[in-house]
Amino acid sequence: MVAIVSQQPSRFDVFWGEIAPCEHLVQLYAEEGVFLDSLEGFVAGGIKAGDGVILIATPAHLRALDERLAIRGVDLDFARSRDRYIAVDAEATLSKFMVDGWPDEVRFKQAVHDLIERARRGGRRVRAFGEMVALMWARGHNAATVHLEHLWHKLCQDEAFSLFCAYPRSGFTEEASTSLQAICDAHSKVIAD
Repeated sequence: MVAIVSQQPSRFDVFWGEIAPCEHLVQLYAEEGVFLDSLEGFVAGGIKAGDGVILIATPAHLRALDERLAIRGVDLDFARSRDRYIAVDAEATLSKFMVDGWPDEVRFKQAVHDLIERARRGGRRVRAFGEMVALMWARGHNAATVHLEHLWHKLCQDEAFSLFCAYPRSGFTEEASTSLQAICDAHSKVIAD
């Protein structure tokens, strides 16, 4: 069952502060700024809570988030040096486990498990953001995207970490409605902006 959560900017910190282990959330966004507000709350909330935070995102989103966190006063150098803030390129990470346009489960687990272990060091809870699915979706690899969502969901349950995914609404068309439903069904909550 998927719960729909309405987001209001004043509630970002509270919302992300209450995220549970094994939670798998997705945001379908129309505006880049709304998405970045959510991502900033997710990351800042994790760092504030003492979690290890993993970001697998595009370079543009990583830069934008770094700027926002710096303005917020988050000491990113300190967080990075302690593996409390691990930011990696989504495209480079995808290349580690994609085989002929399809996510290889063993390679996926290896690529992500190493990041989780680094973030978990010292017994920390882990929260992760992954943008690889949005990249695959944008290329029209709908079935592979849904498969990757299921791999993420299983890993999230097995490794007990919180996971946040996001897709721009512009990538969804009438023909993709079945896959869209499958994506929403692979998550515990859908964030509506």
